[in-house]
Amino acid sequence: MKRAAVIGLGDISSIHIMAIDKNPEITLAAVCDIDGTAREHAPKDVPFYTDFREMIEREKPDAVHICLPHYLHVPVSEEAAGRGVHVFCEKPVALNTQEAEAFAAFEASHPEIHMGICLQNRYNESVEMLKGLIDSGEYGQVTGTRGIVPWAREKSYYDVKPWRGKWETAGGGCMINQSVHTLDLLYHLGGPVTAVKASVSQLLDYGIEVEDTVSARLTYANGARGLFLATNANYRNESVQISVQMEKAEFSIIDNVLYRLNSDGGRERLVEDEKLPGTKFYYGASHGKLINQFYREIETGGSDYIHVSDAVMSIRLIDAIQKSGRSGETVQVIPE
Repeated sequence: MKRAAVIGLGDISSIHIMAIDKNPEITLAAVCDIDGTAREHAPKDVPFYTDFREMIEREKPDAVHICLPHYLHVPVSEEAAGRGVHVFCEKPVALNTQEAEAFAAFEASHPEIHMGICLQNRYNESVEMLKGLIDSGEYGQVTGTRGIVPWAREKSYYDVKPWRGKWETAGGGCMINQSVHTLDLLYHLGGPVTAVKASVSQLLDYGIEVEDTVSARLTYANGARGLFLATNANYRNESVQISVQMEKAEFSIIDNVLYRLNSDGGRERLVEDEKLPGTKFYYGASHGKLINQFYREIETGGSDYIHVSDAVMSIRLIDAIQKSGRSGETVQVIPE
């Protein structure tokens, strides 16, 4: 039985706590939030702390789940790991490329500590099947990709948690917060991205520092082309769409269903993602799958989970898109 603790009791923490509660091999040992009023909404049967260092010292968890604002992901993860505790950290892995690469170096220097990053959409049934089809080679190599994130955020979203709209604390806007999963999947499915040309803007008059709308052209190492579109200026949250064209077939994930597109304009339904009732539709149900896998690897000493080093490319892509948007020029991306 592994003992888990959760640091940060914001929106996403309930998904982590639910996954922990559903796994008979994990027990929730404690929760922590710097805001003492969070105790009112915390699980009643576990100890509550406002200092994660004290919590680690007293409760001695096997692993901590980092569910904090972006700017705290790396420092709190590294301090917990330095105390001998395994770390499962929410996305994004870091605020920028420099911090992400330093975090990956820290991970490499602590091989005895498991450090997992929550890019759970890789574990969606649709993505797993599509990745398998790509890797099989049955349909040839990838020739094109498309990722679209048509979401909406009201001004209140930034007002209630001002860190979300600031470079120093969020690291960006619609890319690093709402679209990092989509960017992660575009290179997870399409392979290394070598260059980007992008437009980055604000369509909303919210007075925030970070972007709310992005369009980008991706160039892959194998010559494939990609298109990435993301916005928080839509009138409502709509389904993320991911398409992959190969030499002999084309596939799309729409409304969490994987389709094979036919030449006559029709489509063949292949698999649908599992849903988690009572949560936001875009959370999906794969947090639990990834968390369960992470704890299995802790138990066995294995390494089959999403590492810090696996997540660095998503931040490189975001930084390259930001740089291209500012300069108007094509920017090279260091392949993973």
